[in-house]
Amino acid sequence: MPTARRDLEALAMAGVPLYPSRGRGGGWRLIGGARTDLTGLTESEVTSLLVALSQSRTAAPEHTAAVRKLMHAVPEPFREGAQRVAESTVRDAPWGEPDDAPERPAVSELQRAIAARRRVRFGYGDAGRPVEVVPLVVGSRGPRWYLLAAPGRNGGADVDRLRTYRVDRIADLALTDERGEGPDGFDAPAAWERMVETVEGLRGEARAVIRAEAWAVRAVLDRFGRQAAVMDADEGLIEVRAHRADALAEQLAGWTGAVEVLEPVEVRAALRELGQRIAEQYRDP
Repeated sequence: MPTARRDLEALAMAGVPLYPSRGRGGGWRLIGGARTDLTGLTESEVTSLLVALSQSRTAAPEHTAAVRKLMHAVPEPFREGAQRVAESTVRDAPWGEPDDAPERPAVSELQRAIAARRRVRFGYGDAGRPVEVVPLVVGSRGPRWYLLAAPGRNGGADVDRLRTYRVDRIADLALTDERGEGPDGFDAPAAWERMVETVEGLRGEARAVIRAEAWAVRAVLDRFGRQAAVMDADEGLIEVRAHRADALAEQLAGWTGAVEVLEPVEVRAALRELGQRIAEQYRDP
C-alpha cells in the first residue's frame, strides 16, 4: 500500500514514535494513543461524498454497505457532520412507483447546511416569499424532493412549527451564519413518516370499495400504495382513496375487467360518465 507507506514515513520523519506489532492483525502502531487519517479526505470532501451517496438512485446492498463503511472510516472530527447528513436524508417511494428523483443542487446545499448546523434562507413559491429556517430533513418521495424545516429558536429549531417545502419551488438558496439544529432526540425518519401520512391523508378524501380478482389484488395494492387497504382478503375487497371522486374513477378505469367498484354511487357514476366520453370520442364514423 504505497499511500499508507508514505504516511508512515512522514510520521516517522515528523518524530512520531512507531512500533511494529506481530501476528494476526499486526502492523505498525502509533505510541501514546496518536492517530492518523489514511483516507486522505478533508471534512468538506467527506460531506460531499456522503451527499452524493445519499442522493444515489440505487438502494442496492452495496450502496448501504458503502455508506456504513465510509461512516466508520472517516476521522472522528469529521464523522459528526457526515452522520447528520446520513440520518437526515430519506429516500422514499410509493408502492409501484420508481425512486427516480433527480439529483438537485439545492438538495446538496441543504444537506451541507444540516452537516454544518446552519440555517438557510431562500425564496419560496410563485411569489418568492422569503423564508429563513433550520433544515432538518431532506427526502424524496418518488420523483420529487422535499425539505422539512422549522424556524430557528435560541440556536436550535422550533420543531412545533415544522413545515414541509417542495425543493423544486425553492429559489436563491443560501446558507447563513446563524446556528441551527434539531433538538436532542429529534427523530428524522419519524418526522418524515408523519409528513407523508398527513399529505397522503389530504389526498385521500374520496374513497371507494372495490372487489378485485385474486390475481389483481397485489397489483392494485402496489399501484395505490398507502391509499389502499384490504378489507376482506378472501373476497378481494379493498378500500382505495384519492383526493376527488373523479380522480379515483380515472385511476380505476384502467382496471376494468379485473376490478368492480361496489360503492359509492358517486365513483360508479363518474366511471360511467368516463366510459361514455371514451366511447363517444372513439366511435366509428
